[in-house]
Amino acid sequence: MLLASSVLRGRLRPLRRPRPLIMPSPLFLSRNPNPSPGSNGASLLPSPSPHHSSSAAMSTGGGGGVYVPPMRRLRSVIASTNGSLAPPPLAQPAWTPEWRADGRSNSPPSPPQQQQRRAAPLPPRPPPPQQPPLRQQSAGYARYAYDDFSEDESDREMDRSSASSKGASTLDNVDEWKWKLHMLLRNDDEQEIISREKKDRRDFEQLAQLADRMALHSRQYSRIIVFSKVPLPNYRSDLDDKRPQREVSIPSGLQREVDALLADYLARKRTNSGNFPNAAFSRSSSTDSFVTDESFYDQPDNQASANVVLERIQKRKSLQLRNQQAAWQESNDGQSMMEFRRSLPAYKERQSLLDAISRNQVVVVSGETGCGKTTQLPQYILESEIDAARGATCSVICTQPRRISAITVSERVAAERGEKIGESVGYKVRLEGMRGRDTRLLFCTTGVLLRRLLVDRSLKGVTHVIVDEIHERGMNEDFLLIVLKDLLPRRPELRLVLMSATLNADLFSSYFGGAPMIHIPGFTYPVRSRFLEDILEVTGHRLTSYNQIDDYGQEKSWKMQKQAIRKRKSQIASVVEDAVKAADLRDYSSRTRDSLSCWNPDSIGFNLIENVLCHICQKERDGAVLVFMTGWDDINALKEQLQANPLLGDPNKVLLLACHGSMPSSEQKLIFEKPEAGLRKIVLATNLAETSITINDVVFVVDCGKAKETSYDALNNTPCLLPTWISKASARQRRGRAGRVQSGECFHLYPQCVYNAFADYQLPELLRTPLQSLCLQIKSLRLGSISEFLSRALQSPESLSVQNAIEYLKVIGAFDQNEELTVLGRHLSMLPVEPKLGKMLILGAIFNCLDPILTIVSGLSVRDPFMTPFDKKDLAESAKLQFSCRDYSDHLALVRAYEGWREAERDRNGYDYCWKNFLSVQTLKALDSLRRQFVFLLKDTGLIDENMTRCNKWSRDENLVRAVICAGLYPGVSSVVNKEKSISLKTMEDGQVMLYSSSVNGKEAKIPFPWLVFNEKVKVNSVFLRDSTAISDSILLLFGGNIQQGGLDGHLKMLGGYLEFFMSRDLASTYLNLKSELEDFIHCKLQNPKMDIQTSEELLSAVRLLVTEDPCSGRFVYGRQEPRSKKAKTMTSLASASMDRGGGHGGDNPKNQLQTLLTRAGHGNPSYKTKQIKNSLFRSTVEFNGMQFVGQPCANKKLAEKDAAGEAINWLTGGGAPSDSRDPQDADHMSMLLKPTRRKRHHFRRT
Repeated sequence: MLLASSVLRGRLRPLRRPRPLIMPSPLFLSRNPNPSPGSNGASLLPSPSPHHSSSAAMSTGGGGGVYVPPMRRLRSVIASTNGSLAPPPLAQPAWTPEWRADGRSNSPPSPPQQQQRRAAPLPPRPPPPQQPPLRQQSAGYARYAYDDFSEDESDREMDRSSASSKGASTLDNVDEWKWKLHMLLRNDDEQEIISREKKDRRDFEQLAQLADRMALHSRQYSRIIVFSKVPLPNYRSDLDDKRPQREVSIPSGLQREVDALLADYLARKRTNSGNFPNAAFSRSSSTDSFVTDESFYDQPDNQASANVVLERIQKRKSLQLRNQQAAWQESNDGQSMMEFRRSLPAYKERQSLLDAISRNQVVVVSGETGCGKTTQLPQYILESEIDAARGATCSVICTQPRRISAITVSERVAAERGEKIGESVGYKVRLEGMRGRDTRLLFCTTGVLLRRLLVDRSLKGVTHVIVDEIHERGMNEDFLLIVLKDLLPRRPELRLVLMSATLNADLFSSYFGGAPMIHIPGFTYPVRSRFLEDILEVTGHRLTSYNQIDDYGQEKSWKMQKQAIRKRKSQIASVVEDAVKAADLRDYSSRTRDSLSCWNPDSIGFNLIENVLCHICQKERDGAVLVFMTGWDDINALKEQLQANPLLGDPNKVLLLACHGSMPSSEQKLIFEKPEAGLRKIVLATNLAETSITINDVVFVVDCGKAKETSYDALNNTPCLLPTWISKASARQRRGRAGRVQSGECFHLYPQCVYNAFADYQLPELLRTPLQSLCLQIKSLRLGSISEFLSRALQSPESLSVQNAIEYLKVIGAFDQNEELTVLGRHLSMLPVEPKLGKMLILGAIFNCLDPILTIVSGLSVRDPFMTPFDKKDLAESAKLQFSCRDYSDHLALVRAYEGWREAERDRNGYDYCWKNFLSVQTLKALDSLRRQFVFLLKDTGLIDENMTRCNKWSRDENLVRAVICAGLYPGVSSVVNKEKSISLKTMEDGQVMLYSSSVNGKEAKIPFPWLVFNEKVKVNSVFLRDSTAISDSILLLFGGNIQQGGLDGHLKMLGGYLEFFMSRDLASTYLNLKSELEDFIHCKLQNPKMDIQTSEELLSAVRLLVTEDPCSGRFVYGRQEPRSKKAKTMTSLASASMDRGGGHGGDNPKNQLQTLLTRAGHGNPSYKTKQIKNSLFRSTVEFNGMQFVGQPCANKKLAEKDAAGEAINWLTGGGAPSDSRDPQDADHMSMLLKPTRRKRHHFRRT
């Protein structure tokens, strides 16, 4: 041991003599699931002797290690060799292959199938490139977790290892990598190779092409390249040497106060244990404490049929229903209504439909637009049951994908039966419904039926379930089908009917074991289709590259930029590029052909729509116009543009209406009302108007050909809501809206060749959206393993999407480690919002700051009420900033804006308030309505009661509100590093991000908080945070996710090690104890919502004090190391004594002091590299022991070298850490001098 130590410290030199060449493995297995920040994440082979450095260059020159990500990331999991997805392997003893002289490894015996596959001959091993002797002399002795270069330095980096790599030609390097990649493919235990070598970065293009030919994936991350068997994400936080490491400190007086309050709480808890809630029980969920809406679904008891008295009552009720039905049908109004119903195509199939339903448990019905299936088939079932004297026991549920569909269809059916809504026909949507005791036909949204399954898994008493508009393939609809398919064998008397206008009937029929299919022919008036080329011919409108850019206002200028002509085509343009090129336009005028050559597929076409609407109003017959848009932004922006038009903006001639899913039901219903004579109705709607709802007076349809669709990149864990082309089925549905009452016309704002290129059907939502809410529902219904359950779907999602959702639910505390619901998860499953927003609501109720949280959650559930008109951008921004009050929070600005509007409404001044402050009245009204709905939901859970004053006791505590926002939005957290002229933001999923232009934080030059939490990201060219709130270290540590302890005292980690915190041992203990008690308090409150939180007054006071008084006085550091040897402590004292004698590193000559320290440690003299930078300043770099330290810019070379030496001494003795937060045991890095060096060198610079 002493001999080896002497060799490593340079006091003895090994005898150089020839020996046989032993070929080391080019691949290194990474077995450590949690490497220290100072490691490179791979286990390295013993360093060969300098005499064989060329061989070592071959094996380690790629930095080569087969890499397993060291932390569980929400974004990705490791795929096993058979292609299935699995979590990262557990830590186990690393096995390093031993290589014999013949190039074969002495590896353990492989399974037979692997042996057979490995029998293929290896490509010839390329000879190692010859390295100059300089490489042997410059091998370093230390390896650290990061490199830090400025942009002007990185291109001129001249370390010796990279200099020597220049001697290796590109051809030799590619040949060597060909062998390495073959070895990667042959080794089933290895997943990827990581290289940090400059020569590999130089040759990355050729290496990437080589990997692609071998069906491998490759990506370059800054100075690291990776070759992998599985796809690689855009950003890897585990390979980021600059991931957030934070030194945390708070004033000692504040810490003492918090500790005293916590000690008082614990003492009183021990003394009065009987008055405190018991936190020792299991964290598993329980349904006992939940108040549900089960009474809404009360049905007759299962044993009712055995009760003779009840049988007689039901029989009497059934006869009564039959008599009422017959009386209506025989009345004059009833006969005229029946005559109308008999004219519908569905009536011809009435008996065949009823026969099929009686004989089969599942029936698939497809019907064209206008056939009457949605309104008639549920009635046929109800009428036949009533005629058979089974009306009292009949219960039909018909699901609709949207609220407005359920409401309007139920009202229509009730009218056809001559009843008021709520008698035999009713509806139920979220927090709204009309249903009576005698209701036998219920129209509801799919989510409502899923909520009923929470409390009634067998749908007790339900006789028929009809799932309408199944072709839309929404997530809830696909989920419901799996549940119902499992339920049918247990309920053989239950009947299931699947309906749609454009249905891929074979797919659904085969899913239910060959269920019979019935098609109902449609009845619509003829509709003439006019595609873009026809529209241009008829209207004479000319397209140019300038008049197709849609005006969304300055706030959304990025949308306008996306429409500009670019070299790289967008996805929406590239999909139809070939179709447009191949189009035959010989029959059209040259003017039209020229316009089509300029057509921009990325544009919605506001100007074109305006031109078409003017043409309809001036030259076409009377009738309403339905315009299909992609989303609320488009509807609002187009409406403003049309109102500025002299013709379309005249309220005496045109009635402009909007229809969007987030609008209140009362406003949505306005689109069905017939306008006065001489007034043309124009409805701007999303794809909400495609199905189920019918606007009877629509004669013209304008179809933009796009719809906003959520797409989800599971690899990068990035959801995007972007416009995409609709399917042919959707285009037919849109066209059919124009032919309901008379012949109509449909104006398609895209060429016919583009329509021909559309997909037949839309991609199911289950395959293109995040699955967190769905996974929560699966567990709340106790349906077993999530992965196994979803594998039974019509088209199952990819495993990575499922795993990402499960990991997310674990991080927020909804799932435990066994993927079972926690108490928090059970409460979240009862709230019809995203899990993160539900968590925010729950904690807002618990911490008595509910009112601002209601506003924030409602605002995040609808849309931003702040508007920015194009010509008043500065005024609008100033108005928004006044709500910010420089508190660095978009969410708190929203709260102030809403509260101001509410006060103005009380004074009947709401419209003036919104006009002055550039706020949307409609959005604020929708937000207000949603707030009331959330209050009712929280009352159902028992977390709040009628006394709202108690729930808002601390609503004015801004920092506590920040903490609750953090608890909800975590793990959406970004680090904030203030630079001289900018702010650097970084997230775990995306790396470097930017702030959205409309954010109040986007206008700030400095943000005096170390962290931001955010709700939404927008990916354009870069990733932007749309909304954010600044938080302190204490808020993140107490209200973020789980905390793990690192290898050092005072070292804490979050998000699997991505976030690291360094602090004194006592402060870490304070945070850990306080967080533990806080979690117990929340858990107890969820278990017992009636618990009085006054029993935890000291605990809550300590929490509020810490989150309020934290001054954010810590700092970000990089490259902090974990434990060091005891011997280094002695060296530290020697160094300190030396510095004391010499006046410290700021004395006369820090260069001499550094040289003395290195000599005592057994190292050679340091070397200095100095170069001139901007403004006639000089910057020096000192190098020793494989490490480099960069000084600050100085006036001349001598001062620059002294500053670099001072930086090195400062770092070695721990002088860079704040004195109030530094642990004496962690104060220096002298242990680095005692470690054997490696060839890589790393740069250090002050933050």
